Amino acid sequence: MTDQLVKRARRQTNWIGAQTIVVREFSRIVRIWGQTLLPPAVTAGLYFVIFGSLIGGRIGQMGGFGYMQYIAPGLIMMSVITNSYGNVVSSFFGARFGKYIEELLVSPLPDWLIVLGYMAGGLVRGLSVGLIVTVVALFFTHLTVHSVPIICAAVLLTSMVFGLGGFINAVFAKNFDHISWFPTFILTPLTYLGGVFYSIELLPPWARVISHANPILYMVNAFRYGFLGVSDVDVSLAFAIMVLFVVVLFGIAVGLMRTGIGIRE
Repeated sequence: MTDQLVKRARRQTNWIGAQTIVVREFSRIVRIWGQTLLPPAVTAGLYFVIFGSLIGGRIGQMGGFGYMQYIAPGLIMMSVITNSYGNVVSSFFGARFGKYIEELLVSPLPDWLIVLGYMAGGLVRGLSVGLIVTVVALFFTHLTVHSVPIICAAVLLTSMVFGLGGFINAVFAKNFDHISWFPTFILTPLTYLGGVFYSIELLPPWARVISHANPILYMVNAFRYGFLGVSDVDVSLAFAIMVLFVVVLFGIAVGLMRTGIGIRE
């Protein structure tokens, strides 16, 4: 009976702790909505005006769809990627910088649950921004839906991947410049070269081969397949890659929490 009570108390503690992290992250997102929710909507609108209305009319169809309709899923996914990543890296580094990470370290919460809580915060912001950008897209084009489960699975897994990536970046960052280095020099180029604005079928063979080494290509195309039913890559392979990234990055993040690298220094 005593062991059961201890396990029940531990489960309740874990649940309350995880809930507190997620609620705090959600409150932070809503409190500074002018920095977290509004800019992606404005940026997406500009992309649709410039690439969709002004340039898209000259490009014509792509993949059997109008250019604006073709790039809409990619723009939504791009917003999910950058905001899932940005939310976790800024929040966790802020906890380290403000020294209130120590409250989590001395709490009875297991390391995996702390990582899960921050990842869930990135998920909340990523999905919120994705929904907002989807609404913006509907003002410019018509979005068909080929498969709701594929859309949901792709956006959830992608948001988890980059939320975990942001967590790992925040662990190793020494200052605020370090949390912007990866998005500027690695994440942004990979995103723009990940098939957001074009089909890789337009590329020469050597560039097409190189593009297949870009994991974002698989995420964008899986998401696009959920809307339009077309993809430049095998969708099953895309989901396998996303699941693999989630498992590996989650394991790395938990391992970093346990060893205290960059956190207890």
